Amino acid sequence: MHLFVDSLTNVDFSYLHRSRGIVGETWLANAALDGTLDEQGMVCDFGIVKKTLRNWLDTQLDHRLLVPTLAPQLKLTESDDGLRLDWQLDSGETISVTGPAQAFALVAVESITPESVARWCVEELHGIFPTSVDQLQLGFVSEAIDTPYYHYSHGLKKHDGNCQRIAHGHRSRIRIDVDGERSPQLETQWAERWADIYLGTREDLQKDAGRQLHFAYSARQGEFTLTIPADRCEILDCDTTVEQLAQYMADQLAADHPGHEIRVRAYEGIGKGAVASARQ
Repeated sequence: MHLFVDSLTNVDFSYLHRSRGIVGETWLANAALDGTLDEQGMVCDFGIVKKTLRNWLDTQLDHRLLVPTLAPQLKLTESDDGLRLDWQLDSGETISVTGPAQAFALVAVESITPESVARWCVEELHGIFPTSVDQLQLGFVSEAIDTPYYHYSHGLKKHDGNCQRIAHGHRSRIRIDVDGERSPQLETQWAERWADIYLGTREDLQKDAGRQLHFAYSARQGEFTLTIPADRCEILDCDTTVEQLAQYMADQLAADHPGHEIRVRAYEGIGKGAVASARQ
């Protein structure tokens, strides 16, 4: 018997890629279970499936930096204070991140893909369901978006929850209207500007070495640092909440288009975000 749960949940995270660097991502999770019927005539209660998988994915993947521990580009150091990783890009540049262990997901694969992460999750989840379940299948897919979108990573040190982790992110669509009319051209320009970007807050910038930027801050979960090539980052004079990102984009666009009303609908992953307007 085959039991399935489509669009079980979505996870927002970032991961390390050999050419793209730190990539903000959002995946939808689909699950299926094979097994025999129990005394209730079920393979497994849907409530148990949803609660168990959602909780595990929220705890182990969501708002973390996924690290492919079998990748030759990685140098990983563990200490009592947490983890330090150094990631060498194909360009020869290096990205370094430190933080408490809970800010990372150490995935035993060579590269992060929906397929490799799904296989790893299934291995980690072995034995978590009742004995009536013979096999768990898990799949990750991206939201179908037929308009411009971008991948961004960030950290929110003032956040009480897991958004305080310095390298987590989202795959997000954007809508830009000028005087009430949608502008696909401006949407495309902004999506290209923020393709695989790290959005840093200026007050967290500890050192600007020209080609490398070093960010650091203290948050409730611990101490965080990030060193990243400057050309993979945009520095903002505000925190990088989606509300402030929407306003930042609206203000930037209004300055470039004086006399016009700009309205930005910025998403943070799937189905949530903020709207901001500006005019100069």
